[in-house]
Amino acid sequence: MREFDAAPAQVFRAWTDPELIPQWLGPSGTTMTLIEYNATPGGRYTYVHRNESGEHGFRGVFHTVVTNERIVQTFQYDGRPNDVSLETLTFEDLGGRTRVHIHAVFPSVETRDAMIEDGMEHGVRDSMSHLDKLLAS
Repeated sequence: MREFDAAPAQVFRAWTDPELIPQWLGPSGTTMTLIEYNATPGGRYTYVHRNESGEHGFRGVFHTVVTNERIVQTFQYDGRPNDVSLETLTFEDLGGRTRVHIHAVFPSVETRDAMIEDGMEHGVRDSMSHLDKLLAS
């Protein structure tokens, strides 16, 4: 869960607009190449983060996209190609602010722990900080 000083429409746009995604998604010290990003039901996304340790690819499919309210998508890291998680994001209106809930379901506890060890938690924290800055500008 994370709260932002912006209306749900602004936060949702940042989460779904392919022109904005590379400005905030990813850990500090990486650059992003957005290959595909179609935030519509059945749409797909593919992107690559690059840093000193190499390339890290990610992909998924959008299953549900309800404007300013909810996104359900899969998430797959190329470093663990057999482990796909299901993510549900909800955008809660707090009267000019937005609370984003992210619920991720992994195939196993071991998969979840491995993703965290691979840097997922760090990447999410940095991304949320970058998004804060983008929404403030």
